[in-house]
Amino acid sequence: MANHKSALKRAKQNDLRRLRNKAVRTTVKNTIKELRAAATENSTKEAAEKLVSAKSIIDRAAKKGVIHKKNAARKISRLSRLVNSISD
Repeated sequence: MANHKSALKRAKQNDLRRLRNKAVRTTVKNTIKELRAAATENSTKEAAEKLVSAKSIIDRAAKKGVIHKKNAARKISRLSRLVNSISD
């Protein structure tokens, strides 16, 4: 454990950020899972709606720095491609 006052504060802040980031990551994973489930059921309308919300959540995570912006772009691109493939 840290010994200096500033190091103790930094450790507390890191723990809080870790928990907050974990919650955001879980939200991203769950929305992606829901979208993939809708895509496998071939429900085009539902998948398209979930894609819009997934894009928003992924972009928000990237904005907060939880995931890298290129990682977010890659996830969105792959999900969009998935939804477009079922609409054909």
